[in-house]
Amino acid sequence: MTILITRPAPECHQLTQQLHAAGISAIAQPLLEIQPGQQLPSLIPQLNSLQPDDFLIAVSVHAVNLAHNYLMSHDASWPKNVHYMAVGHKTAAALEKCTGCDVLSPVSRCDSEGLLALPALAQLQGRRIVILRGNGGRELIYQTLQQRGADVSYCETYQRSWIALDGKQLSQVWQARHVSSLVVTSGEQLAYLSSLVPESDKAWFLQCHLFVPSQRIADQALQLGFRTISTVGSAANSALFTTLSKIGTMG
Repeated sequence: MTILITRPAPECHQLTQQLHAAGISAIAQPLLEIQPGQQLPSLIPQLNSLQPDDFLIAVSVHAVNLAHNYLMSHDASWPKNVHYMAVGHKTAAALEKCTGCDVLSPVSRCDSEGLLALPALAQLQGRRIVILRGNGGRELIYQTLQQRGADVSYCETYQRSWIALDGKQLSQVWQARHVSSLVVTSGEQLAYLSSLVPESDKAWFLQCHLFVPSQRIADQALQLGFRTISTVGSAANSALFTTLSKIGTMG
């Protein structure tokens, strides 16, 4: 069996190399590229608008890294008296490293629902919240925090650009390489990957064992027709490798 890794670079290549070192066949195929976001110029004013006990939420490592690079290039710093939060453990670690502050994140369910379940976000009347994200996504966080009384704003610190790919040709290559497992780390990537695969290859595609980080994406996969789905609970390479290494020598 071969595992297809579709997450963005460089993580897809890093995970593929880890699997190869463990004797597991894997193919790296990024579906999108990460570039600086168009809203980066608003980052410093938005951070300056935060008062003590307001919140900053990062939804991904890319959101943190692009924001940090921008701040450093403008000789600006992260605020020190706000509550920092992140959707996943890897994002939390990146945010802690950049800010030098403690970062709160979900313990087990590392997705939007897990973040919103944290007690710190229960009472938000009059609080200001800035969400660092890419171009689109995480509307559930925005809408729910607004409903709880917060003044919420986005800062798109990075943008995702889909890579033009020949789905018919790639599907033939993947089948020839005996791809039987897929790693997809976002709902948008799952939709794009599904759109690439021609109808003539959909039976093979939907029979693959799909690995996703959250139940939300698993539910989306069920709607597409997948039947063998594993929810890893995290999009971090470490969690994905732990899960994949257990099944990688099977089949």
